[in-house]
Amino acid sequence: MIHVGIGYDVHPLVAGRPLILGGVQIPHNKGLDGHSDADVLMHAICDAVLGAIGEGDIGQFFPNTDPRWRGAPSKIFLEEAARQVGFHQAKIVNIDASLIAEQPKLMPHAQAMKMNIAHALGINPARVGIKATTNEHLGFIGRGEGIAAMAVASVDLHE
Repeated sequence: MIHVGIGYDVHPLVAGRPLILGGVQIPHNKGLDGHSDADVLMHAICDAVLGAIGEGDIGQFFPNTDPRWRGAPSKIFLEEAARQVGFHQAKIVNIDASLIAEQPKLMPHAQAMKMNIAHALGINPARVGIKATTNEHLGFIGRGEGIAAMAVASVDLHE
């Protein structure tokens, strides 16, 4: 039976940090602030995968109060989500995600993001969809104060 999970993450943009999305360092004058590498795309996907198998969110597995995860690459979080899928004797069917950012242009990096995400989850890159849009200059994203990501994951879970 196919189960679906949804994930969302948002982080503020700050000076002095690299911008990492989908495991790709993207040239920009600001990066995302957070305990780990603050990769909103991988975080949203992680929550979607965990939700599809009925588990908690990324914070339950990797609390931001734990110093082990300070500056950690979010690839670790996706690898753990994939392990959890395996523990449930399930299989990730596909991932679909959207990034919401006013700047910089993200689609030139989408293929590299897709490859990183697929590798971390142990799935075919053709099963990962990455899209990007702006917030049409509205709200904190539109003012360039942050970046958000939304994701859905479908998982074949035998009950």
